[in-house]
Amino acid sequence: MDYLRTVNPSQLIAERGSHLVVINPGSANIRVGFAHHQVPLSFPHCIARHVKGLDKDSRLALRDQLLNGQVTPAQQLEREKAYDNIASLLKIPFLDEETATNSFPRKMGSMDGYNPYNSRSDTTFAWTNVMEKKTNTVLATDESVVKETEDGSLKKSVAIDGGEPCPEEYEFKEFICGEEALKISSAESYCLHRPIRRGHFNVSQNYSSQQVIEDLYTIWNWILTEKLRIPPADRNLYHVVLVVPETFDNREIKEMLSIVLRDLRFSAAVVHQEGLAAAFGNGLSTACVVNIGAQVTSVICIEDGAALPATSMILPLWWGGTDISRCLLWVQRHHQAWPVNSTNPLVKPVDMMMLNKIKESYCQIRDGEFDAVAIVHSYEEGRPVGSHKTRLSALNVPPVGLFYPTLFATEEYPPPPRTWFHDHEDMLEDTWHMEYPRRPDMSDGLYYGGNGGVNMWDNYPVYQTKLKKEVNLGLAEAITSSILSTGRLDLQRKLFVSIQLIGGVALTSGLVATVEERVLHAIPSNEAIDTVEVLQSRTEPSFVPWKGGAILGILDICREGWIFREDWIKNGIHIGSSRKYKDSYYLQAVALSYISS
Repeated sequence: MDYLRTVNPSQLIAERGSHLVVINPGSANIRVGFAHHQVPLSFPHCIARHVKGLDKDSRLALRDQLLNGQVTPAQQLEREKAYDNIASLLKIPFLDEETATNSFPRKMGSMDGYNPYNSRSDTTFAWTNVMEKKTNTVLATDESVVKETEDGSLKKSVAIDGGEPCPEEYEFKEFICGEEALKISSAESYCLHRPIRRGHFNVSQNYSSQQVIEDLYTIWNWILTEKLRIPPADRNLYHVVLVVPETFDNREIKEMLSIVLRDLRFSAAVVHQEGLAAAFGNGLSTACVVNIGAQVTSVICIEDGAALPATSMILPLWWGGTDISRCLLWVQRHHQAWPVNSTNPLVKPVDMMMLNKIKESYCQIRDGEFDAVAIVHSYEEGRPVGSHKTRLSALNVPPVGLFYPTLFATEEYPPPPRTWFHDHEDMLEDTWHMEYPRRPDMSDGLYYGGNGGVNMWDNYPVYQTKLKKEVNLGLAEAITSSILSTGRLDLQRKLFVSIQLIGGVALTSGLVATVEERVLHAIPSNEAIDTVEVLQSRTEPSFVPWKGGAILGILDICREGWIFREDWIKNGIHIGSSRKYKDSYYLQAVALSYISS
């Protein structure tokens, strides 16, 4: 403790952070880096594996089959109603009014090779080179290589001596991770796997738990080896901070710890949850942390450096930034402003990447009609990348769906097999089961995070039709319910002026002001609260939990909650003298005492 009072912070970070790896896995992306770095490396959390003899219809979609990818008539009706509510709020024409006034569709000019100066979303992608040189073959001519042409297709060059090219020199890569996996041509025999979907392991009848775990190991091992340059033989010199979303349940946390300690062979690990880590990442001791991720939105309150588990809520309709992108596509197709014949973001990963970039560049929350001219690219095998200039309409509508979630009409995925749920060991400390006061008017549509009495899988998307009507709560109602559930006026007032938005969606222009306004209006009139404020993030909102994990790992001198490799392999969650593993809800008090001193 005396050392912490005298040491220079930069010296402490350099000493303890260089051998500390922070891993923050998410549904769409994974952030990994050394704790002494300012920002992590970020990669799409996916892997494409080569499959011999894969038929064309199954390529790049086998592990992510939808139960129902089409919007039902009931969903469509709710979506149109939500659009009109948003239109009234933003003072723009209703959906039917727009259709009636458009006697002819907007025209689009197709301009192959069009590359306007300083456009925000005009970056094109090249197809991934799926071939690699065999390492176990000595070749007679080294001059024959596989090259990537300007249009992204692969072409084998002929050896300089004029001989015939040697096909046996090259072979398909066994697997491809990250962004490159999303840019594989549909003509190639690869299967795209996304091991985490909507905040949980993507286990289904088509995607076994063993395969999910194997894919997670392969992706993480690739990042550690190729990007962080930590070979397996040296990993016993490093510790890991695992920063996990509140959605993960006991079994998923245990499986990830096994990957880190048993398979990746790190010497020790500790688990912190994103909400608490985010507060530390922004230097806050009390805050309402609102995590709007790519596929899940969650809320949790922090008081004096301690998370309040009973305030943890995950919105049951499972929406996030990806749903804003899907909604953007629906709006543009409704306005006939999308080149339907050339692109299909719901099927082709490379098209979804482009759609996400367009969303990030143009979508914002503002009053009045908001259109913009953008370039939509089309990617077809054997053809140059096409560019289509189009006027995108109602760009301020999709992000407002955060407050009207029926606008998103979320898709349905297969549930895990029932055997996946059979896990009788309690992963977390008993603080999860502490009783906190709950308001009698708190909606059942919001359920507790972690292990707070409700199994998260009970609200898995496959059961959407069984959920009560009131689950269609928006972001403002979720924030308000979470804060009011604390039951203490002094704490509620602190939390309402200490709202923290994290996740990539937090960068949406106009979101902060809208959250403040709508949360204020959502507070019941009988509550003595009249001020709402969203605090500015100190760093990139999607990196804040990772940064907090690095801070917690560096400050946790005593290592009380750390699990060491030998103990984990021998005893599982029961380590030391028969005590349970203590997660971040125990450790935050230890770390906070260091900060206070």
